[in-house]
Amino acid sequence: MTMTANFTTMFITQGKGSTYLVLGDLYTLLAEGKDTGGTYGLIEQTMQPNSAIPPHIHDEFEEAHYILEGEIEYQLEGQTIVATPGTFLHFPRGQSHGFHNSTSKPAKLLAWVTPAGGEQFFAQAGQPVNLPLNEEERSLLGIVNPADFEKAVVLASQYSRCVTS
Repeated sequence: MTMTANFTTMFITQGKGSTYLVLGDLYTLLAEGKDTGGTYGLIEQTMQPNSAIPPHIHDEFEEAHYILEGEIEYQLEGQTIVATPGTFLHFPRGQSHGFHNSTSKPAKLLAWVTPAGGEQFFAQAGQPVNLPLNEEERSLLGIVNPADFEKAVVLASQYSRCVTS
């Protein structure tokens, strides 16, 4: 039996795609499950200085990162890795991973999830924005609102398990 996917060729130019402000960082959904027949999701993430994603585990999907700009410090199963542009990291299901931009400059990465679904966390947890950001939206970069944090914590439990030390 031959299966055909229900998606078409995609073309997204820089600054396009659905972009969300989530806990002070920007996430642009370049490909969603609805676009890829559920195969994968692709997210461009811009982490502000001192932004961090706490250690967590995904049971339902695998994740990979490719660093485009800046420097990001990863915690992987008790090991610390400093990733710079051109670094590729793959996190299989069940592997603990967390990461942090400990520098004074923004960092940018591509995050790939397979199968698709994990990318929807950012759409659910974030506030939609258009690029380029307006002045009010730029003022929110790097700011974590306590109400947004609580919302993200509740939603995160649908996509990952928190890892405690």
